[in-house]
This record gives sequence, structure tokens and C-alpha cells, in this order.
Amino acid sequence: MSGLTLAAVLSALHLLALGVGLVSLRGRGLALAGTLDAEGRNQVLRHDNVWGLAAVLWVGTGLARAFGGVEKGTDFYMSSGAFHLKMGLMALVLVLESWPMITFLRWRLNIARGQEPDTRHARAFLWINHAEGVVVVLMIFVASFMARGFGMLPR
Repeated sequence: MSGLTLAAVLSALHLLALGVGLVSLRGRGLALAGTLDAEGRNQVLRHDNVWGLAAVLWVGTGLARAFGGVEKGTDFYMSSGAFHLKMGLMALVLVLESWPMITFLRWRLNIARGQEPDTRHARAFLWINHAEGVVVVLMIFVASFMARGFGMLPR
């Protein structure tokens, strides 16, 4: 596969992961806002699984694009203030996601043991879910400006 082809495939997968991630966040939010009976919890966890897979694809393709010798090259990314802002926003998503992620893992374990999961924080997770969606959309705007050279740091 040529370098240009690889760059195009990585870019397409990166964008696809963003779209899938946003759709899964919306689905998880709708499920969290609904009745958290067995089916409602299963919907939360199904959407959470897709969100997790999208995140892995998103981060993996992003790392390959920034540091894998394709696209604009590592020097471009490292000298871009917009890239650093985007990574800060990504870190914020990871921090926001840590509590729901751990809790949903516990839900899965409880369900596997035949126990009822503790859903008392679902409303907080709904707000966290909304915040993550806003941050991801902000990242898309920052990435668009970054790709056009905005925020380049002096060398």
C-alpha cells in the first residue's frame, strides 16, 4: 500500500471512528435517560461497547497519523498548538470517561454474577456523556483548524 493510500485509509478510519463514537454516545445517553431495567442496562452497555471500540480506533488511527510517518509528519503535529489543544481535549474525554467506564465494568461483572448493578449514578453519567459529546465536537473543530496550519508554534 502506498503512503498516500495508507494516509487516506487512516484518515477515513479516523473520521469514521468519530462518527461511530458520537452516534454511540447519543445512544448511550438515550439509554441512560430511560428506564434502567435489564433491557435498559443492556442498551447502555451495548452503546458503551461501541463507544469503547470507536475510541480504540480513533486513538489508534490518530497515533498512526501523528507518529507513524504518514500524513504531515510528527514535526507538524508537535509544532502545532492546535494539536496540543486537541490532545488536551482528548485527555479531558479520558478523565470524564474514567468513572463511567469503571462503573460500567462493575455493572457487567454484577450482571454476569446474576446481581443487580448499582445504577444510582446514571443521571450523573448522562451529564458526563453530554459533556464528552461536546468535547468531541470541539475536537473536530480544533482538528479542522490544525490541519490548515492554525496555531503553529515558532520553531
